[in-house]
Amino acid sequence: MGTALLTDRYELTMLDAALASGLAQRPVVFQVFARRLPAGRRYGVLSGLHRFLAHLPDFRFDADELSWLVSERVVRPETARHLEAWRFGGDITAYAEGEVWVPRSPLVQVRSTFGDGVLLETLLLSCLNGDSAVAAAAARIRTAAGDARLIEMGSRRAHEQAAVANARTAWMCGFDTTSNLAAGRLHGVPTSGTVAHAFVLAHPTEKEALAAYVAAAGPATVLLVDTYDVLDGVRTAVEVAGPGLAAVRLDSGNLPALVPQVRRLLDELGAAATQIVCTGDLDEASIPEVRAAGANAFGVGSKLAAGGGAPSASLVYKVVEQDGVGVAKRSEGKTDVPGARTACRRLDDAGRAVAELVLPAGAPPPQGPHRVLQSTVVRSGEVVADLDLAAARAKHAAAKAELPDLSLAPGEPIPTIFEPGGPA
Repeated sequence: MGTALLTDRYELTMLDAALASGLAQRPVVFQVFARRLPAGRRYGVLSGLHRFLAHLPDFRFDADELSWLVSERVVRPETARHLEAWRFGGDITAYAEGEVWVPRSPLVQVRSTFGDGVLLETLLLSCLNGDSAVAAAAARIRTAAGDARLIEMGSRRAHEQAAVANARTAWMCGFDTTSNLAAGRLHGVPTSGTVAHAFVLAHPTEKEALAAYVAAAGPATVLLVDTYDVLDGVRTAVEVAGPGLAAVRLDSGNLPALVPQVRRLLDELGAAATQIVCTGDLDEASIPEVRAAGANAFGVGSKLAAGGGAPSASLVYKVVEQDGVGVAKRSEGKTDVPGARTACRRLDDAGRAVAELVLPAGAPPPQGPHRVLQSTVVRSGEVVADLDLAAARAKHAAAKAELPDLSLAPGEPIPTIFEPGGPA
């Protein structure tokens, strides 16, 4: 199956009605934005654009799919004939992957006919919402960990394809490695991993298990030491690997209390250079205390998965302009700003972000220090964006460094300022 059916039924029923009424060919602008951030968050992070753009060339309907849509009475035969040779032909501008954003930032703008643009909503939002939720959580965990090493290890807590996207997104937002081999092969994300408790339990003794692994991997590895008694496990690890042991891993127990004990024991055993890696349901709230206790690296899994520690970005896809005229919802709690927009980040003289300035499309850039946030990623239906992951990682680090306050405590984002004007 291609990607065209990765959509909600109402996208196609709207197209069906729009073709009958004549609306389908009218020029519109759709916009992706969030009305608010999760409570207490100061910023969001855009991710998932690469997945959408990778899917877009295959967003076509084949004969079997069209036959099924007609048989299920989703569309009329006339609409199926329209879709036989259909491909998206519009233009898309977007914030760069890795860019930070605040409420009502015009993250993506689709300029096309109504019939073209309406079909993209579900695929675009499903790519952006999931990945952007993980991105914001990963960025906050990176802040919590300071310069400590971070390993993404959530593959067993997510859908198998989402796990790959999560690993890519976490690396983009500052993680050092992932356990997910598909992310390593497809995206070049550095991978890491050693053994689980099952390996230790499968041997007659802990010493035999650790010795067997060191015989295969060498002493410059990470040994899991909490299958039985932690301090005994540390002694055994140093005995079989020697003082050149790279690290021990703790996956359970009261980590803030346990880490200092392990550090003292390692030093007493002559393994002062051996580091301590902590895993086990860690998140932005628990990592700082464990880090302060002396841990050197952290593995994070379940708290990076959407719905775990990653609340939804709540991005929406709304039509904001039709036939050159601004349109917007006016319902209570969901009032939107009409018209296509250009976005800039206003900076102070030190290069710190002070506001998101949202101008009418085509307006001249503002006076004073600023940074333009949008660029063309699709032109006349053809993807023209640079999807380089290393560039997205660098973009994210630079954008995050601009923010005036990276505190994890609840706080307000930089303000979003809408300059008047544009389509009436």
